[in-house]
Amino acid sequence: MIKGLNSIIFLMLLILSLLSLGCYCAEVQEITNSKPLAVGQTLVSPGRIFELGFFSFSDSSKQYVGLWHKNIYPRKQVWVANRERPLAVSDGLASLIISRNGNLEIVDGKQNSVWSSNVTSQVSTSNTSSVVALLLDSGNFVVKNDVEADGVVWQSFDHPGDTMLPTQLLGFDSKSGKRNVLTSWKSENDPSVGRFWVGLSAETPSQVFVWVNNGSDSAPYWRSGPWDKSRFIGIPEMNSQYRSGFTLDDNVERGTKYLSWDRLLYPTYEEISSEGITKYMASVEGSNWTLGVEAPKHPCDIYGACGSFGVCKASESPICKCLKGFVPKSDQEWRKGNWTGGCVRKSKMFCQRQMTNRSVAAREKEDDGFLKMARLKVPDLHEFYASFVSDTSENCKIRCLNNCSCLAYAFVNSIGCLVWSKDLIDIQQFSSGGVDVFIRVARAEMGEGRPIKLIVSLTAICLISILGAIVVGFYRMRGHQRGKTTGNAGKYELADKIRTSRDTLREYIGKDDPYELLIYDFDSILVATDNFSLTNKLGQGGFGPVYKGKLPEGKEIAVKRLSSSSGQGKEEFKNETLLISNLQHKNLVRIMGCCVKGDEKLLVYEFMPNKSLDTFLFDPMRRAVLDWPCRFNIIQGVARGLLYLHHDSCLKVIHRDLKVSNILLDEKMNAKISDFGLARIVQETPDLENTKRVVGTIGYMSPEYAMGGIFSEKLDVYSFGVLVLEIISGKKNTSFCLHDQQQGFLAYAWNLWNEGKGLALVDEVLAGSYSSSEVMRCVHIGLLCVQDNAADRPTMLDVVFMLSSNIDGPQPKEPVFTVVYSTTPVIRPQPQYQSTFSTNDTSITAIEGR
Repeated sequence: MIKGLNSIIFLMLLILSLLSLGCYCAEVQEITNSKPLAVGQTLVSPGRIFELGFFSFSDSSKQYVGLWHKNIYPRKQVWVANRERPLAVSDGLASLIISRNGNLEIVDGKQNSVWSSNVTSQVSTSNTSSVVALLLDSGNFVVKNDVEADGVVWQSFDHPGDTMLPTQLLGFDSKSGKRNVLTSWKSENDPSVGRFWVGLSAETPSQVFVWVNNGSDSAPYWRSGPWDKSRFIGIPEMNSQYRSGFTLDDNVERGTKYLSWDRLLYPTYEEISSEGITKYMASVEGSNWTLGVEAPKHPCDIYGACGSFGVCKASESPICKCLKGFVPKSDQEWRKGNWTGGCVRKSKMFCQRQMTNRSVAAREKEDDGFLKMARLKVPDLHEFYASFVSDTSENCKIRCLNNCSCLAYAFVNSIGCLVWSKDLIDIQQFSSGGVDVFIRVARAEMGEGRPIKLIVSLTAICLISILGAIVVGFYRMRGHQRGKTTGNAGKYELADKIRTSRDTLREYIGKDDPYELLIYDFDSILVATDNFSLTNKLGQGGFGPVYKGKLPEGKEIAVKRLSSSSGQGKEEFKNETLLISNLQHKNLVRIMGCCVKGDEKLLVYEFMPNKSLDTFLFDPMRRAVLDWPCRFNIIQGVARGLLYLHHDSCLKVIHRDLKVSNILLDEKMNAKISDFGLARIVQETPDLENTKRVVGTIGYMSPEYAMGGIFSEKLDVYSFGVLVLEIISGKKNTSFCLHDQQQGFLAYAWNLWNEGKGLALVDEVLAGSYSSSEVMRCVHIGLLCVQDNAADRPTMLDVVFMLSSNIDGPQPKEPVFTVVYSTTPVIRPQPQYQSTFSTNDTSITAIEGR
């Protein structure tokens, strides 16, 4: 009896303990001077994404205050406050408080301060009620008060640990001396500062470095290679998969340089491990972490693995070898596998010798040369020559050749001319990616047989010169004969025409004359297009007709001719001339020049031999040419082009008329986005904008834009989603019909997906010759992009990331807004907005909600 009573009492006490513990382990939304955070409580962000509280490691007697993603395991502490001064795990009375001077403090059970935010505040000791500590959904832990101008007096993002979160800044302020770096933990269970730290270099262009502390000094351990305005060129994964989203803001006037990256649809973070490895982690399913990119991965990634003038290639054995024209500095060490001593030159360079009393002819025979090495991670310690429009690889070579101290050069797209005057260190050769680097060597190292080749080359040059002189003499004689009657009147006729056209262009489009554009003479365009003959007509758009042309030198071009009857043509011409001349990307069509003469307004583009995507996709006889690898490549190309427009270009551009007919295909069937006449430059802001002129194509316009004129980059995302589903199915969204049912193309695609029949959407001409996983991933992405709510759609950064990895996004929602095309035109007046729709082979339109 007594034993049973004791058991009941024990159970009651246990229940009471659990109940009291449940109350004690409460979640709070803020910390104030009257509401501290106690052991067992957690501070939670508004969206329940992040959580902050006291924690300890297993088998540890130490306790910390840290921050982590709330529902993702294994739990990763992305920030720790008291890294260097842990509490005893037995101290259950410790708390995180707002102190009397307005600082955030960790105090132990005896109210001794263990850690403090340590900022000078304007808050008086009697007015700390205005101070509050909050955890934001970005993972930033902030202290605010009503006294300071901007409200924020302290934030954890300014005091990073071993982890960097999206929107957090890594870099420095050279004027104030403030520097944001990541510092590794000492071990997996010890968050105190370890040996490695990550930061941004001050050079131009910058690199990310991992440094290692070796007692009294630091040494480079790994580096990313220079920044090329969208990615780091020394990380092959970024080159091949275009994992962009990073932004490097270099403000010379303020003296600041900061690196950050955008938030994706799913949680991500980057850390420096206690072993010095940088890791990019993502959680798509929301329950665990997946490794994305890590570095260093192999011995060649370690800084200076092969020493000066040595090159490392991971796929070879041994991994190190000397550059051509160089030999190991120590054969003995090299044979032992110790390559860090590097290499030295075999032959002294010509420019280093005494050149007194040497003739020009002698110098030309003995001058140094350059050996090309492909797919390299460029050496460290580069010097940057500012890139101009006229800058070329040849100009870069001349600059290096004329400078005796220049040891190598590289002309890198989106960067310009890089040269090296110090020992070439940390060179790596990739199997793919990288850039071409030209190494300066003595003439004797340029290869055997050089004198014979030189003689042959000189002979050929002499023959060409003689033939050229004969041709020039012949034309001069004929010109002299014509000059007897015409004089010199026509000598500068072409130059005058070009100058007049340039002046007309400046007057037409205003002060923003794009001087880098080539101005074409109208008569030369007439000749190139055979007087705009119908046989050369490539197509017709809202802007006007497009013609194929051929310049005298044999180069093929596409000429877009402004239709004089086009109401919006003038604005489109001005918009496209100013816009596309500033945009350069492999997935955007390239403008070559323009011509303005009277009412004639012409734009000249590179010629796309395979015309537009619709000529294949919607042609029953030709669509089989588009096999699945080709279609998937087109989808990826369009995604990369849009990412450039939205994020990576110097301007933030919304295309507003993305559709199948505006995707051009080059000779290798690579996609290039065209027709920027309706594009819009917007400010770098996430806010939606409103327009009274709705432009675009029915079927590709998002609901919020078609019905209310509200647009953002999510308008292009919606159009991209429609485009993806069309590419997969080979069906036009505007002419889709399902047994007379009132079901639009998007609703049909979603129903198939929802029923687990997504592969039924695939074009029948592919006949199973496709990757099921890639198709399902693309259907998934397409449906995510066409969701009704703009906020639910991914960004193009999300899209490119999903396309280039095996990571899926969240489940798409059922589209409520659909476009249904009946057999009779239905006109829905919109008195508030003037609508302009570009040609899409569809004249029957009805926008309905269901």
